[in-house]
Amino acid sequence: MSRASFFKTFLLTELLQGMALTFRTLFRPKVTLNYPEEKAPQSVRFRGLHALRRYPNGEERCIACKLCEATCPALAITIESDVADDGTRRTTRYDIDLFKCIYCGFCEEACPVDAIVETRIHEYHMEHRGENIMTKDKLLAVGDRYEAMINADKSADARYR
Repeated sequence: MSRASFFKTFLLTELLQGMALTFRTLFRPKVTLNYPEEKAPQSVRFRGLHALRRYPNGEERCIACKLCEATCPALAITIESDVADDGTRRTTRYDIDLFKCIYCGFCEEACPVDAIVETRIHEYHMEHRGENIMTKDKLLAVGDRYEAMINADKSADARYR
């Protein structure tokens, strides 16, 4: 054991250096946010909870082309379709497993009619088994509820392109 390491061990120089660092940063202003009351700024391109959109006349936008299902790298989207009475193809089942989803945005980019979008909503939780599956009805409800926010984000995103 060298003389220098012997003195470092018994004089606790590393401990004193650590304490000096602690005291230097102790009186600096804090950057902590009080989360529920204060929120950090969020990008308009943030990808959160999914939503299915409708046309202004109330008709669903999804034409069951299944491009979102095909481009999903996590295989989180399941779509079943059928032909409606008016001869158009519509979805009978549109499920997204939020546990599988990696929020990449490929489904939104692949959609030719802008039916599926990812909103800026990140404050959601699941309490019971099976709530992680977003069904067609749940997705449409999210889209109906936040349509104004989705439209505002779409117009803001168009400015950045």
